[in-house]
Amino acid sequence: MKNSTITINGMTCGHCAMAVKKELTKIDGVTVNAVNVGTADISFDETKVTELILTSAVEEAGYSVISMQ
Repeated sequence: MKNSTITINGMTCGHCAMAVKKELTKIDGVTVNAVNVGTADISFDETKVTELILTSAVEEAGYSVISMQ
């Protein structure tokens, strides 16, 4: 499992954080550790999940990824 912090643009409230968490938890191989306004701390299985999949989930929630570390 790889740990990552995703920096997210456009989030302004707790509802935003919940929307991102909901989309990320749908992905098999992802564990959501915490989602706050502007960031998501996750762990994921690199054999199942790519950065593109993670970015797509954030975009599905209505936001954009600034960076992934």
